[in-house]
Amino acid sequence: MSSSLEEADARRKARKPIPKPKPAYLPTAGSPLSVDENLYAKIRDAARLKSAEFVIPIRSGRAWKAEAGSIIRISTPGGAQVGDLNIWNAHNPRERFWAARTKQLHAAHVSVGDRLWSTLPYMRPLVTILADTLSWYGEDEHGGRVHDLLGTGCDPYINAVLTSGEDNGEPNKYYDFHCRSNLTRAVLPYGLTEYDVHDVINLFQVTGLDEQGRYFMNPCPAVSGDYIEFLAEQDVLMALSTCPGGDLSLWGFGADSEKEMVKCCRPLKVEVFRLQDADVLERSGWKPAEPSPYRGLHGMMVPEGEHQAKS
Repeated sequence: MSSSLEEADARRKARKPIPKPKPAYLPTAGSPLSVDENLYAKIRDAARLKSAEFVIPIRSGRAWKAEAGSIIRISTPGGAQVGDLNIWNAHNPRERFWAARTKQLHAAHVSVGDRLWSTLPYMRPLVTILADTLSWYGEDEHGGRVHDLLGTGCDPYINAVLTSGEDNGEPNKYYDFHCRSNLTRAVLPYGLTEYDVHDVINLFQVTGLDEQGRYFMNPCPAVSGDYIEFLAEQDVLMALSTCPGGDLSLWGFGADSEKEMVKCCRPLKVEVFRLQDADVLERSGWKPAEPSPYRGLHGMMVPEGEHQAKS
């Protein structure tokens, strides 16, 4: 064993025990990281009217808008299927879902009461999870959990990198219906482009890290009729892809895997509701999320003109 390896081993053995860490962002009373459970249960259980309903076919994508105070349900009508979700402020696409910060503020896998937060400088909830029929899943024997923020969506760029050496006789080895491609096509009618597509939340997807810290995916546990519901905390534009990996039970890279995975692909259903009593939100004390109060000066003071400039 080289001296460097010996030194590393010695330092590892000499490392002092580390106390069990606490989560970095624990909510306190009244914190925006925690929701009023009674209020959100009241909103969830209130009478509602359906304002939109559609089914997204396999290996496709679609976008839609929902007003602040709307309830959005995404379900698995045909059984297990992963969906990749993007969210923007409906009036300003620069404000969009921030997966990394959401993961820090809540957890790497989210469920009821957790919020999906937007990017800087806005830093406010886009939606809050109201209901989740997969909340029972918890942690499986491999450390997997559902509704994934650890990873991101599949895309044709990494697929091309990882399969560029294949010679399988296919006339077109580049697949055009990964989640990034589906989301890109879905947002075009709203004036957005691929550059607006961002890191996703992988709905109904079970993931984790193995003993060496490597990302893994387990088959989706959803059955027909499972769903997750969100309350729109502001006016939002949402886009959803029915992942070409389906329920991930046959996951793999390359043309052969793309043909095999279609066997486990199923549609996803989207329903948008408004509360029957339009005033229940206001009476309950709910109001749309406000941006962060930080003014964005970052220690700088830009003068209006010469009269304010320092000599």
